[in-house]
Amino acid sequence: MFRNLEIKEGAIVVADAHYSHKRPQFLEFLKDIHSKKMLSSQLILMGDIFDALFGQIPHTQILNQEAIKLINEISLEVEVIYLEGNHDFNLAKIFPHVKVFPISAQPITCNIHDKKILLCHGDIEGSTWYKIYALFIRNPFVLYILKMIDSLSKHAVLKRLDLYLGKKNDCKEFVGLESFMSKRLDDKFSCDYFIEGHFHQNKTIKLKDFIYVNLGAFACNQRYYIVKSNSDIQFLQEKIFSKGN
Repeated sequence: MFRNLEIKEGAIVVADAHYSHKRPQFLEFLKDIHSKKMLSSQLILMGDIFDALFGQIPHTQILNQEAIKLINEISLEVEVIYLEGNHDFNLAKIFPHVKVFPISAQPITCNIHDKKILLCHGDIEGSTWYKIYALFIRNPFVLYILKMIDSLSKHAVLKRLDLYLGKKNDCKEFVGLESFMSKRLDDKFSCDYFIEGHFHQNKTIKLKDFIYVNLGAFACNQRYYIVKSNSDIQFLQEKIFSKGN
């Protein structure tokens, strides 16, 4: 696995784009990076970038092929770091030149200047049942069975999943976030900053031993972040993507 990762000044950080045919904005965002309309020293994708992209189910790759192609072409010129989420996993073969980190390797340790940063998608500290489910759904044999069922049913499984995901409210407020994160993370990690997505809250909290940053979701209002000087607590500069700007 990759070691001694450095977060670079000018890196672009994106979490929870949940890209699908219903949310085309992320494709335009990638096109601007690809064309160098948006310049980036590094691209850090924090998981759930796609609403459904599973390594062993080819139809999910067909549905997302244009975005996959852009990420792969960007990765030939810019370092791309991809933390798998709960909607996009088993991706190493899909993105051969991207530094892909499965849930089992998260959080990953990075540095920016003299600061230690831990990055993860955000679903690493779930319940025991969730951890069992996470292992189950990523199992190659399980995915093979799902692929066969989906193929034989003319993609009815993925169509049903698409309908379900389309009804979810990805932008609701997490009431009690600070207390929840304190119970979830305090005394478990040693770092200066712990950064994740998954919860879509766009909030920074001072926990017992480090600064906790929960990134806002690109899916909600096309929010993304630029890494700037870490001379203060907010070293991630928030931006809103708008096509044509």
